[in-house]
Amino acid sequence: MLMTKPSEPARVAASPLTAAKRGKRVLVVDDERDLNELISFNLQRAGYDVITAFDGNAALAAARMEPMPDLIVLDVMLPGIDGTEVTRQLKNDPKTVGIPIVLLTAKSEETDVVVGLKLGADDYVTKPFSMKILLARLESLTRRVDQSTTPATGALLKAGPLEIDPDKHEVYVGGRDVKLTLTEFKLLSALVLARGRVLSRDQLMDKAMGTDVFVTDRAIDVHVTAIRRKLGDAAKLVHTVRGVGYRLREDVDVSE
Repeated sequence: MLMTKPSEPARVAASPLTAAKRGKRVLVVDDERDLNELISFNLQRAGYDVITAFDGNAALAAARMEPMPDLIVLDVMLPGIDGTEVTRQLKNDPKTVGIPIVLLTAKSEETDVVVGLKLGADDYVTKPFSMKILLARLESLTRRVDQSTTPATGALLKAGPLEIDPDKHEVYVGGRDVKLTLTEFKLLSALVLARGRVLSRDQLMDKAMGTDVFVTDRAIDVHVTAIRRKLGDAAKLVHTVRGVGYRLREDVDVSE
């Protein structure tokens, strides 16, 4: 298959069933060229536009190129700059912080996944993986992105000093702007909307990622930890219910 340069996305005909994905630009980053080609080919067949990179430096350059990708499939083990460092740099760059990232990891340990999620990655797939699984993850993430950019025409969500604007996809604590990833935003919004009710990890997964995506309890815990860190003093609002899940508490003094 002919590979394309980042500035020349490959296009193939998409069926009417993939119209919702048509025009979505995906950056595929993997140094295994056969796997990179296989992923790219299947994504193109599913209706995505695909650009490719084979190392960390090329990935950073492609992610910052106009038009920027809508999604990134990023291998963790890359030559030069690895995938976790690429994630860190993209999530610390205001221009690319909003691009959802799905990590590919060949390791069975949770270490890579935990590090990547802490840095702001939105999902992960462990190698070896089924192409159907990867496509399902990307489709679910695409829906979440579309939902987050569709006007919600809803009222502001408030809990103590915490304020969430569903229309603008913005979070504030005492007037301070808090930058959350798409998954973190969905999780925090779900907790606020629950109005003090306890949400199990499974319920949070369904609300933030969709019912067709399997994510470990550990991954949810990592996302919640990241939310707390970003909320600062307001982190006390997110309460852990041991053995069950999480709930939002408005009866705590965040000034203490």
